Amino acid sequence: MHSALMGTTSRSWGVRRPSAAWLAVPAALWLILFGLAPIAFMLAMSTWTSDIFGMTATWNLDNYRRFWEEPLYISVLFTTVRVALTCTVLSLLISYPLAWFLAERRGRAKAILLILVFVPFWTSYLIRTFVWLPILGRNGIINDLLLRIGIINQPLEWLLYNEGTIYLGLVYVYTLFMTLPVYVSLERLDRSLIAAASDLGARPFRIFLRIVLPLSMPGVLSGSVMVFLLSAGAFVTPQLLGGPSAIMFGNLIAAQFLNNNNWAFGAALSMILIVVVMLFVFVVGRRMGLQRVFLGEGV
Repeated sequence: MHSALMGTTSRSWGVRRPSAAWLAVPAALWLILFGLAPIAFMLAMSTWTSDIFGMTATWNLDNYRRFWEEPLYISVLFTTVRVALTCTVLSLLISYPLAWFLAERRGRAKAILLILVFVPFWTSYLIRTFVWLPILGRNGIINDLLLRIGIINQPLEWLLYNEGTIYLGLVYVYTLFMTLPVYVSLERLDRSLIAAASDLGARPFRIFLRIVLPLSMPGVLSGSVMVFLLSAGAFVTPQLLGGPSAIMFGNLIAAQFLNNNNWAFGAALSMILIVVVMLFVFVVGRRMGLQRVFLGEGV
């Protein structure tokens, strides 16, 4: 009776609970204000014209036409996509065994290991990239050690300022963004499925291919998207570790804004990179959807 009376009282006073749509309004406003609005402004700016006096809002596609007519920009874009994909694969090869090792630990050991994984990422991105210079440089730690041992007679020049050091820097910096999603997927894995497959005579490699890998695929795809996005837009690591011969698309964009004062063309290059990245995310998103359907049918 008391519940019925309270329900009647609430209806009589017109008390209504907020719907789920209203709860999403703050997040939607945040996304529009800090996500979509800057991209829309960048898109508009990419159709303007830049000169020594600034930008003029003359609507044209000259900046995009310039990109397609200059082979250098297209070549750098393909190089950037290739480097980003390579970094994604390398990060996955390193992160997956690490995530599996962490997921198999229990108790205090797991907590300590997780802290150790996070420790390098408590410092600045720039510091974590810059630290490779005194390690790989001509007068760095590796060259000094090899000279002392007597393996080499003069410092090695190829340890720094090449595409290989870009891979090293990017993979080192972005490994955590791959490890965490994979670790979460492996942590949620039902271990009874592995035990059942083992009891039925399945070998470890077959268990991994048929059970562990498919069930951890959402984490793999999420980590791959994050690492690809971050690697494709990187410009600090290539500039510090790659040298002038290893320019990526982010360096071209930064040069237009910082050095050439051609903000309109820099905005056009930014929009081109955004489109390429969105296509990658779309393809991976479709793959993730198919994977979920597969898992649902499997259950």
